[in-house]
Amino acid sequence: MTNPPPLQIGMLLFPGVTQLDLTGPFELFSRIPGARLATVWKQPGPVRADSGLELVASEAYATCPPLDLLFVPGGYGQIAQMEDAETLAFLRHHGARARWVTSACTGALLLGAADLLQGYRAATHWMYMDLLPAFGATPVAERVVIDRNRITAGGVTAGIDFGLRVIAEVAGVEAAQTAQLELEYDPQPPFACGHPRTAPAELVASVRARFAARMAEREAQLARLRAAGV
Repeated sequence: MTNPPPLQIGMLLFPGVTQLDLTGPFELFSRIPGARLATVWKQPGPVRADSGLELVASEAYATCPPLDLLFVPGGYGQIAQMEDAETLAFLRHHGARARWVTSACTGALLLGAADLLQGYRAATHWMYMDLLPAFGATPVAERVVIDRNRITAGGVTAGIDFGLRVIAEVAGVEAAQTAQLELEYDPQPPFACGHPRTAPAELVASVRARFAARMAEREAQLARLRAAGV
């Protein structure tokens, strides 16, 4: 009996990515039996995350093999990629062919810009959920949302839960449970403030104020895209 072909996973990497958006799912995906992972950018080499951590792209857009699973992370650098023709072309090409199209955090907005969320339920970071309808997506306030072959996650740390759900989808529940136990993923957060539904109202207001400029930048970008008929 021949072994099944390896699962080819392509993970977008771009300057200004939030590293945990990428590295959390990467750690989980690396535990899928037979999976081959590639971090993909315009060219191979170092790429700096928004935290300053240097990551490395292993594959270029032009040489990326056909993908079974396409993954898009978020981060401040995602804004620039929303209007980057080369990145959008890469996402459209592989998104139309991949068995699964996935994202974490504001990576969902980038999927939307590539017209890959039209008619799908989706999640993103809580602060930007209201932007999803601009791309024809239905926002769902859940940590991980699965709609047919689209799997999207909320903000940053939701990528861990997302990674486990992906493993369950592609390799079975036992493989996902094994990965969770190996990583001792048994979260006990010291504070009940990881989402606006549980955080104090004044803390939510403070965080929104800190990110007001970034929200305004995203809203202005969406207005430009609409005006251009994108």
